[in-house]
Amino acid sequence: MEETFVPLRGIKNDLNGRLKCYKQDWSSGFKAGFRILAPTTYIFFASAIPVISFGEQLERDTDGVLTAVQTLASTAVCGLIHSIIGGQPLLILGVAEPTVIMYTFMFNFVKERQDLGRELFLAWTGWVCVWTAILLFLLAVLGACSIINRFTRIAGELFGLLIAMLFMQQAIRGLVDEFRIPQREDPKAIQFIPSWRFANGMFALVLSFGLLLTALKSRKARSWRYGSGWLRSLVADYGVPLMVLVWTGVSYIPTGDVPKEIPRRLLSPNPWSPGAYENWTVVKDMLNVPVVYIIGAFIPATMIAVLYYFDHSVASQLAQQKEFNLRKPSSYHYDLLLLGFLTLMCGLLGIPPSNGVIPQSPMHTKSLATLKHQLLRNKLVATARKSIGNNASLGQMYGNMQETYNQMQTPLVYQQPASQGLKEFKESTIEAATCAGNINAPIDETLFDIEKEIDDLLPVEVKEQRVSNLLQAVMVGACVAAMPILKRIPTSVLWGYFAFMAIESLPGNQFWERILLLFTAPSRRYKVLEDNHATFVETVPFKAIATFTIFQTAYLLVCFGLTWVPIAGVMFPLMIMLLVPARQYLLPKFFKAAHLHDLDAAEFEESPPLPYNIATETELGSGASGMADAEILDEVITRSRGEFRRSCSPKITSSTSTPANNDPRSPHSPRVSYSPRVRDLKEVVSPQAGTSGDPKSYKLGKSPLNPSSS
Repeated sequence: MEETFVPLRGIKNDLNGRLKCYKQDWSSGFKAGFRILAPTTYIFFASAIPVISFGEQLERDTDGVLTAVQTLASTAVCGLIHSIIGGQPLLILGVAEPTVIMYTFMFNFVKERQDLGRELFLAWTGWVCVWTAILLFLLAVLGACSIINRFTRIAGELFGLLIAMLFMQQAIRGLVDEFRIPQREDPKAIQFIPSWRFANGMFALVLSFGLLLTALKSRKARSWRYGSGWLRSLVADYGVPLMVLVWTGVSYIPTGDVPKEIPRRLLSPNPWSPGAYENWTVVKDMLNVPVVYIIGAFIPATMIAVLYYFDHSVASQLAQQKEFNLRKPSSYHYDLLLLGFLTLMCGLLGIPPSNGVIPQSPMHTKSLATLKHQLLRNKLVATARKSIGNNASLGQMYGNMQETYNQMQTPLVYQQPASQGLKEFKESTIEAATCAGNINAPIDETLFDIEKEIDDLLPVEVKEQRVSNLLQAVMVGACVAAMPILKRIPTSVLWGYFAFMAIESLPGNQFWERILLLFTAPSRRYKVLEDNHATFVETVPFKAIATFTIFQTAYLLVCFGLTWVPIAGVMFPLMIMLLVPARQYLLPKFFKAAHLHDLDAAEFEESPPLPYNIATETELGSGASGMADAEILDEVITRSRGEFRRSCSPKITSSTSTPANNDPRSPHSPRVSYSPRVRDLKEVVSPQAGTSGDPKSYKLGKSPLNPSSS
């Protein structure tokens, strides 16, 4: 994104860039066929369930003025409009928890005022939305989104982890409340006697943890060893919504003497119930608000505008991270302008506004990366099998696959070219051919394991289109009419899904991975190199990694603690915005520029994994022996976004020639990259390793790539 503060230039650039690919946004989605339903269903549940929960919370906090009907309607209408005329279709809109907090604060303020009261609450919030929209218009026109370029990984990932903590907090708080008597309920009812409350709480734990564990397992289904390929793909694509249905069904098992209110279920009025639609005509009451309160609405509007500017922009940024290799332009300025119109519309309709949400937006991009991987994989596997059937050589097969890959790329010349393509696949092909001894010799699957090689080496790409966003918004809107059915879902299933979303957002977050590295035993840190890892693991001394992570963790805890302060809690984005000057002026005084660049790189770089046997022999000599068999078996693993990543040793078969040079750093070793920081990560030698060799002791503070490190 071009950094410009010239009025309207940012909006103009966004429109010019997105209009060129608008037609392709739709055609690409429709060409995916029924496969587009997998990411659509996945993100629909991720969007609808939190919105329903926030609606329940609003109903309690506003004495029934706002309910889940209004939050669902806002999410559906705003999502529908954004998917059609919005700039970045990967961005998911919804009613977020900060909006719920602000509306709760405004309701508590209004109900104590005799000249406003409960009757004019929505009318006054309508004026708040008018002021908010004006401020968002000004921010968009003046190019305020250009500042987003200065939000590096430290700010984005800290904010993402903070949202994950808030989701987990909501899940824990909800489970604790399952043991208590809800507000506005009769404490003398049979289901609220101590024994039944305890039974309800324990059953809620079963349902919540059951959903959490089975949902996490189903997302990894592609790496299961059991079942056919289509069945594993089906479970991975649709397993999470299926688990919601399964555990809802389990909740109906208790019968007989068990009160029908156990377990507790959603409480929300139907859209046709009296009072559920009174807010739609709130615009006629706005002129009844006293002038002093119309002017005073500017104060909360300023807070909401800052919140939406940051939340919306960072959600869009996390959905367009460099590791996704997106090829279409961003649209920060125009999307913020559109958000102003949506906020104005919601205020006049008397419903809470929607904005870009986390973690749903990056989850949407990850699910579309899985879809693109499947489409590319199927085409390339078919091409490879056809080449082998024609007795093609490795070089010819690579050429055929490269041609197929290029045909599947968008033909729009103004888009950014694919940054990776099949580069890694080509290198692997050349290495395998060199290992076989002749690149022009015919091949078979004993040398080239088609599905495994393609799964391991395909680059990450995303199916950039608008159809999934449109469909999920339509499905959220359908939930309004389906409220009688949704009310059958136990609240405990919602808490389990909140925990699932929190955990699902962690993979790929370097901040989280560095926290795990701090708790990894020194003798086991070398195992980080066996999987794909960020380059800072090899280039930055462990002491610098630890110091940087501790600073970020302390800052995260301060922001999290701020959310507990009643009204100041909604201003936690200001704390995260302060990371911009802290990153530019404070951190360079404590970290070397090269280290800081690697720890806070704008682009996510991964180094290839180092197999266990290579890492051990490099450190301890050829006589080193291994761990348990389960730790050294080759395997294919999947990240939560469903992409296959490599975690295996070089493929050696009976027909594979043995390289003359056994040095693990030799170019003849297929697909093995030597990681120079193995010694740094193995400060303590594993007691299970062999003793044929006296490894030299190295301190973690030294990096072979940074000799001057101290």
